[in-house]
Amino acid sequence: MAEKQTFEDKLNELEKIVVELEKGQTPLEKALVQFQNGVKLSRQLQQQLENAEKTLTQVVDENGDQKDFERDHADE
Repeated sequence: MAEKQTFEDKLNELEKIVVELEKGQTPLEKALVQFQNGVKLSRQLQQQLENAEKTLTQVVDENGDQKDFERDHADE
């Protein structure tokens, strides 16, 4: 089974693709494949960020139920 890539692994891979495409030396066919892979990685990274945000904005109340985090406005 393939090892699951971390967020950082995917981000590094995306950065390598961007650098390679920015050089402008990649043949068209390879550039298209790299671009498609970059878009796929970008979507995966965005999804991971959205999931992390949802997790960070949830709290568990005294009954063990999850609910949205509401900031205490007195602290502002």
